[in-house]
Amino acid sequence: MEMLTYALLLFGALAGGFVSGLAGFGTALMALGIWLYVLPPSLAVPLVLICSVIAQTSTLPSMWKSFDLSLVWPFLIGGLIGVPIGTTLVASADPKVFKLSVGVLILIFSSALYLNKKPLAITFGGRLADGAIGFAGGILGGLAGLSGPLPILWANIRGWNKHERRGIFQLFNFTVLATALLLQTASGLVAFKVVWLAMVAFPGTLIGAWAGARVYHALSDKHFGDVVLGLLFLSGATLVWNSIGTL
Repeated sequence: MEMLTYALLLFGALAGGFVSGLAGFGTALMALGIWLYVLPPSLAVPLVLICSVIAQTSTLPSMWKSFDLSLVWPFLIGGLIGVPIGTTLVASADPKVFKLSVGVLILIFSSALYLNKKPLAITFGGRLADGAIGFAGGILGGLAGLSGPLPILWANIRGWNKHERRGIFQLFNFTVLATALLLQTASGLVAFKVVWLAMVAFPGTLIGAWAGARVYHALSDKHFGDVVLGLLFLSGATLVWNSIGTL
């Protein structure tokens, strides 16, 4: 492996780990844009799944006591039902149209939530609606590793506080992405070379996640919300840009 490849692999792991430690999601958002310069998608995508699970596992002990598990379980149940459906759609879905549609949706909602100055606390649908959002997020996670955007937007609409939102982001993404990784591995979609790449990226992922978690604990409720919406907007813009560029 060339020195540039090593450098970009570690830099992507560090950036992805930091954002995951800070917000509870976003490994793919930061790491994929770097890794795709030196790795094909067939290696980069499962590597993102592995590093996401590593980053979120490493920060769980310091976050666990602040999570409200009663809010998380409907998302987890819906997500676990949706992941296998998303995985089966990988072969038939048009990735360009899919990314463009999801990107536009994220841009619209993240912008609207940021510009809205009144606190939101919508209770519509209760736990059933939470489970439906988790189901949709599970499908997106199994299809393209995009499990986070819908539950994250929904948590902001619900008006939950910093720790409640973080619990949903982290536990939902961890569960859905770990399940997607297992299903892809069982389907033979994860090459053995990915294991070696993950070992190389491992130190950067852990260091980045540790640093991100330190920053998270220092953020206020409002600043955490701004960070989350900013990352969502960047994610949507990246998806739209990549989709238009390949059309």
